[in-house]
Amino acid sequence: MATRIRLQRHGHKGYAFYSIVAADSRAPRDGRFIEKVGTYNPNTNPATVDINFDRALYWVECGAQPTDTVRNILSREGVMLMKHLNGGVRKGAFSAEEAQKRFEAWKAQQSTKITAVKNKEAADKKAVLSARLEAEKKVNAAKAEKVAEKKAAEAQAKAEAEAAAAAEAAAQAATEEAPAAEAEAPAEA
Repeated sequence: MATRIRLQRHGHKGYAFYSIVAADSRAPRDGRFIEKVGTYNPNTNPATVDINFDRALYWVECGAQPTDTVRNILSREGVMLMKHLNGGVRKGAFSAEEAQKRFEAWKAQQSTKITAVKNKEAADKKAVLSARLEAEKKVNAAKAEKVAEKKAAEAQAKAEAEAAAAAEAAAQAATEEAPAAEAEAPAEA
C-alpha cells in the first residue's frame, strides 16, 4: 500500500481550509484517510499551520510521499530537515544531540526571518497609512484655503454692499435735508 501525505479540503467556496492527512494513495482526496497529521489555513496572513510534528516525522520516515504543497509546508515547519538530520544520525555522521542543536539553530533562524518579515510588513503598512494621511491633510488644507477665500470674498462683498447702502442712505438723507433747508430758507425771507 502506497501512503501519501496530502491535503483534505474543508470549508466553503472561496474560504477553504485543509487537513493534512496520511492516506492510501488510491483513496479520493476528501475520502478515507489513515491519520490526521495537522491543519493548514491559507486564508490568514501568514498562513496558519498546526501540525503534529512527531506524527508527521513518523509518516515521512516510514516512506509516505508528501504532495508538493504538503512538502513545502513540512519543509517550512522543519519536518523534512529533521528527517535529513535523523538520517545523518543513523549513518553516524553526528550524534543525536548535535542533530537537535542544529535543528534548534535552524528553528531560531526561521523565527527571526518570520519576525523580520512581519516587522517589515507592519512598517510598510504604517508608511502607506502615513502617506495617505499626509495626502489627506494636503487636500483638506487646499479645501480650507478655498473656503477661506470664498468667505473673504463674501465678507468683502457684504462690506461693499453695506458701504454702498450706507452711502446711498447718506445721499438720500442729504437730498431730503436739502429740499427741507430750501423750504425753510424762503420762509425766512
